[in-house]
Amino acid sequence: MMDRYSRQIRFRPIGQEGQDQLGQRHVVIIGLGALGTASAEQLVRAGIGRVTLIDRDYVEWSNLQRQQLYTEQDVRNHLPKAVAAKRRLGAVNSTVTIEAIVEDVTAMNITRLVGQADLLVDGTDNFVIRMLMNDVAAKFRIPWIYGACVGSYGMTYTIRPGQTPCLHCLLNHLPKQQETCETSGVISPVVQLVAAHQVTEALKYLTGADNALRQTLLSFDVWDNHQSQINVGSLRQSACPSCGDDPVYPYLNAPIVQFVTLCGRDTVQIRGEGPRDLVRLEQELTTHGISCLQNPYLLMFKADDYRITAFADGRILLHGEANLQQAKRVYENYFTGIFTKK
Repeated sequence: MMDRYSRQIRFRPIGQEGQDQLGQRHVVIIGLGALGTASAEQLVRAGIGRVTLIDRDYVEWSNLQRQQLYTEQDVRNHLPKAVAAKRRLGAVNSTVTIEAIVEDVTAMNITRLVGQADLLVDGTDNFVIRMLMNDVAAKFRIPWIYGACVGSYGMTYTIRPGQTPCLHCLLNHLPKQQETCETSGVISPVVQLVAAHQVTEALKYLTGADNALRQTLLSFDVWDNHQSQINVGSLRQSACPSCGDDPVYPYLNAPIVQFVTLCGRDTVQIRGEGPRDLVRLEQELTTHGISCLQNPYLLMFKADDYRITAFADGRILLHGEANLQQAKRVYENYFTGIFTKK
């Protein structure tokens, strides 16, 4: 056990003092897809004292190509990503305190979920959640590290409230990406490269090496061999609604939408009103002649032409439908009675 971090300690910019600091820090990772799992593994192996993993989804076959913490058995067991990631990482480093949270991050819960974190790491591919991270980071002065990738293209930027522009400041200066992993795919090397930059910046900040932090917005294409760095320090806006002189934190104060189409998945997420008793839900479904697959975190079943996943936190995924109006009709016509809060 004493040799676990020996090579990292021998790296002079970290040393024993830096390693001791890492062991006292708390990092929250939101999103346990490709970027989130890559960053989580590196941070846990590095000896961060406490790591909180937050993700709303469960493991599917298409994840295994690039989301490195998951196995085929996780898919068969329909495990939530946060739970599967915690199990794997706990076997990697039992000295790190790892917390798994299976929740949809919203304006209502992000402050509670983030808590007293020292650093936030972006592992999501969702614009609204990123902007929520940006607002909560600005409000509570928590640094965070943005990361994104699609195809062979990646981008990352380190945001320190009060010192750098926030993501809201940069919206008009970021590339207008209409592509997603579902439409354009993604290769794992770009994931690993973005995560490597994110974790490197995390290690710098968590060990107090602020002067070594990158000041630029970094982007690259590993397939076409392109790389660029943009100095964005002058783009901080005093009128920014998230980090300016009179912030209103627009995403933290935005209304929560009950019906949301999940990008590229032919699926609508329906947010519930609170935790749901999955055992009682299964009993009720059985009385309707519907068979279910269940684990402690979610319940799956088929009704008509739809596949339904209900989570313990009250959410419902309606698979096989991307139209919000039709999803609402299906929910009202077929599922309102079944999905009443228990």
